[in-house]
Amino acid sequence: MDFEVIINDSFVNISDNEDLFPVANKWVLSLINEFEDGHWRYKKFQSFIWDNIAETALSFEERKCLVDQSHSILTAAAQNLRLTDKEGDIGKGSELAEIVLYGIMKNHYKALPVVPKIFYKQNSQDNAKGADGVHIVVEGGDFSLWFGEAKFYTSIEDARLSSIIESVGNSLKTDKMKKENSIITNVSDIDGLIEDVVLKEKIRSALSNKKSIDDLKRRIHVPIFILHECELTAQCEKMSDDYRKSVIDYHKDRANSYFKKQIANIGDVFGYEEITFHIILFPVPSKDEIVSKFVKNVEHYKEQ
Repeated sequence: MDFEVIINDSFVNISDNEDLFPVANKWVLSLINEFEDGHWRYKKFQSFIWDNIAETALSFEERKCLVDQSHSILTAAAQNLRLTDKEGDIGKGSELAEIVLYGIMKNHYKALPVVPKIFYKQNSQDNAKGADGVHIVVEGGDFSLWFGEAKFYTSIEDARLSSIIESVGNSLKTDKMKKENSIITNVSDIDGLIEDVVLKEKIRSALSNKKSIDDLKRRIHVPIFILHECELTAQCEKMSDDYRKSVIDYHKDRANSYFKKQIANIGDVFGYEEITFHIILFPVPSKDEIVSKFVKNVEHYKEQ
């Protein structure tokens, strides 16, 4: 992982309310970037985005055809970006957050990008629907299914959490999950990414529309990635234990607020306690600067 992990723990160990239930199906991950010469490392962050952009914006077959052609891959990937980042504040930075989530899923959770989501959204007439990331994690001949949410906010105070919870709740509706499952089984990427024939058939069988979604819920993980502007990070000039502790304390507080609201609002979803939720927090000093740099780079590659 290119970034430092400062929290990677079960919410059981972070919850500040002993009566809150369920908590065992929840996890908290917090990541931070480095500083150099008195500044947050913007270039390192942008490099991480572009190192992972092909897996979000190109299909497996496209990536395979362009192997060892790094410039061609970036140019092709840029063509599939919708650049919603230019459309006012609502949804601004959404594609960027999706790409960072893909990078975290790949590097931290060792996940396979079975549905290159930006590629699918660009080539679908149903752009606005569905999870922001769909991954499969393979472990010892078995698998789990990850439906991700990715947001980029200027604030993660309580007032901003409700919209995230609404998105998560919508993604857990049976018809939405069945639609995602059908996309996974219909795209060809799964054939190229998973070589084990037995496991591949096991996955296709489990995701079949003929099966009850209830049987799948124990395999479902929901990574909720929140890239957010952070005053602590904006004011910092050098990595220190004090900075780490400040962000850890803030992220623990935000994780408690988020999961309390999530349980209160969507805890009645059938099988909720079987689904595993991961809140993933990443602070940045300035959303506008990051988005503008990203859009400028995309436009450069689009012109190529």
